[in-house]
Amino acid sequence: MRRNIGTGSAWESVVGYSRAVRVGDTVHVAGTTAVRDGRVVAPGDAYRQAQVALEILVAALVECGASPADVVRTRLYVTDMRDWEAVGRAHGEVFADVRPASTLVQVSALIEPDLLVEIEAEAIVGGSASAVTPP
Repeated sequence: MRRNIGTGSAWESVVGYSRAVRVGDTVHVAGTTAVRDGRVVAPGDAYRQAQVALEILVAALVECGASPADVVRTRLYVTDMRDWEAVGRAHGEVFADVRPASTLVQVSALIEPDLLVEIEAEAIVGGSASAVTPP
């Protein structure tokens, strides 16, 4: 069974996407940025933007019946690789104990010029980090 989770953004119906989709035990969270109420949060601050994007991403996970502990993969997109440490620090604040497979790449631009980071995730409900044997 498929369950689509939206945020109510006008763009969801225009572009045809969902913030998150759960199929069975798998949750896919779309690329998430630091946009609230149609405005970019913290222009110029990659760390704060990553925190906000992760807050929105975690809320989507929870709405799908998942948690950060269920995340198995993240992808982080930055517009300037010099921001990798700030973005990585925010990511680590959420996923330090989970340690999902993760990729961070630089992109030439995001949909709004003030956006510096976009984050997406995949989770398997019941695949929590607490059930994983450390290496």
